[in-house]
Amino acid sequence: MKIKKGDNVQVLSGNDKGKTGEVLEVIPKENKVIVKGINLRKKHVKPRKQGEEGGIIASEVAINASKVNVVCPKCGKVTKVAYKVEKDSKTRICKKCGTNLK
Repeated sequence: MKIKKGDNVQVLSGNDKGKTGEVLEVIPKENKVIVKGINLRKKHVKPRKQGEEGGIIASEVAINASKVNVVCPKCGKVTKVAYKVEKDSKTRICKKCGTNLK
């Protein structure tokens, strides 16, 4: 997958279209990512221990990786990820401005 944990991404389609957030988790087997503050679902939770409160908790749900694109930290634009191979190292670069991505 071209998207990594910690990347800043923008949502391309769906209810959260145009919103940006940081990738919290990557699930390569399912080709999905979990993005902070995106695709929130509410969950009703009962108190399990004495003194613990129950209630409705909003949490992030996985979104398909094809629906998000990386935002370049230098140019600030949504971009595709390219790879540059130098000797033994392979680095991710921005296709628009050519800077290294983390």
